[in-house]
Amino acid sequence: MAISSTGLAAATAAVVLLTLPQPARALARAAPPAACVPSGQDSRGRSSVDASVIAWEDETVFDDARTYAVAQWTSGDLKKVRFRADTASEIADLEWKDTRSSAGDWKNTLARWSGRPGTDTITMNTFYLDGRGTRGTTAHRRRVATHELGHALGFCHKDSATLSSIMWADNGEAAAYGIDVVTDNDRAFYHRLWG
Repeated sequence: MAISSTGLAAATAAVVLLTLPQPARALARAAPPAACVPSGQDSRGRSSVDASVIAWEDETVFDDARTYAVAQWTSGDLKKVRFRADTASEIADLEWKDTRSSAGDWKNTLARWSGRPGTDTITMNTFYLDGRGTRGTTAHRRRVATHELGHALGFCHKDSATLSSIMWADNGEAAAYGIDVVTDNDRAFYHRLWG
């Protein structure tokens, strides 16, 4: 069967249109919700966001990591939630602070987001992140801060066996796979939750 040049051009254009990437919002609507591990789901109610803003105060020595994390979660089309330093006349939504411990529930814990009445916290553990050892690098601190800020946005831990995400529970695994930024999957989760 012979195909005319016009027919070939139309068929080629159709194939090209089918392979162009979809806008992030279309991907977010089409992508099924990612399972949380061990359970749960992404939730606006379990976030530090107040009226589309996270006003933060800073008591951490890791300002570079905090700045990097905010840049990751506001890059490109991630504009629904804004981040800004709090003012003297308001209560912060999120406090960045530090601890130094390798005991109890801080054993092998690099950082933690805690939702609580009033101001939520992201606590960075200087015992592991202060520059000693393999976990004390700039890249590790930035990855950890981006992950914890993801929790502040309402995202749960994702299953590393099914998709790539900065929200993997195991920071070492994310480091091994070179996941240092918000991934396309994370962008889809963001748009699903925040629009």
